[in-house]
Amino acid sequence: MNVYIIGVGLIGGSMALDIKSKYNNVTVFGIDSNEEYLNEALSLNIIDNKATLQDLAVADFVILAVPVDVALILLPSILDVVGDDVLVFDVGSTKFPICEAISNHPKRRNFMATHPIAGTEFSGPSAAILDLFNGKTNIICEVEKTTFKLQQKALELFEKLGMRIRYMDAKSHDKHIAYVSHLSHISSFMLGKTVIEKEKDERDIFDMAGSGFESTVRLAKSSPAMWTPIFKQNKKHVVKTLEEYISNLTKFKSFLESDDYDAVFNEMQSANKIKEILKTFNK
Repeated sequence: MNVYIIGVGLIGGSMALDIKSKYNNVTVFGIDSNEEYLNEALSLNIIDNKATLQDLAVADFVILAVPVDVALILLPSILDVVGDDVLVFDVGSTKFPICEAISNHPKRRNFMATHPIAGTEFSGPSAAILDLFNGKTNIICEVEKTTFKLQQKALELFEKLGMRIRYMDAKSHDKHIAYVSHLSHISSFMLGKTVIEKEKDERDIFDMAGSGFESTVRLAKSSPAMWTPIFKQNKKHVVKTLEEYISNLTKFKSFLESDDYDAVFNEMQSANKIKEILKTFNK
């Protein structure tokens, strides 16, 4: 089995490691614009060989794991060269733009729009983790537009990797992921920025930072090169979530200013319900 990973960073590299661990007769090829990443992926045995887009005609799977703006450019060219039995899927955090980009492509049936909800704040081949996807949710959009035999091929792969499958239309995906992922990253980036700016005047502030700060700001270590295109593609929904978030922050601030600590308590208590909600969904 020939698997081509386009983008050998955290997600692509982890996918490569998992596939190599689950299949005996598999060769994983890496394609990346960053030659250092390719060499690192080779040295870490994440990939077996380097490749180019011209080699995709002999692929069984093509996994597109690049920033979402690059994916929009590459995907039509990938579909142009793959054979009829090749499954191409992406792993990006926005789904509607990429589905729209190839909606009229003659090989649309070879493509599956997926979003594995997995990852860390780190990037590059060295960030790849074996079994990253085990027990994680993989959202598949517009599954009916992928030919049935390739749907089966994809589901067999995802099952081997231990992923749970959810089906969703692309617009709903982008709306919901703005709340549970994109807003979280913006909050973390801006918290980090706020504290860094304060640190300029008060050098000992980080000595006071505990585990709560560290866990909240963790996502601020994520790659801006990856997240800026995500925010651009999902601008409409991200702006909406920010408006709601800012409204809640403003309201909380007003309660403090007016010494309304019953309201402060009630706001936090209502948010505590998230414990039970997450417990249910993480079972």
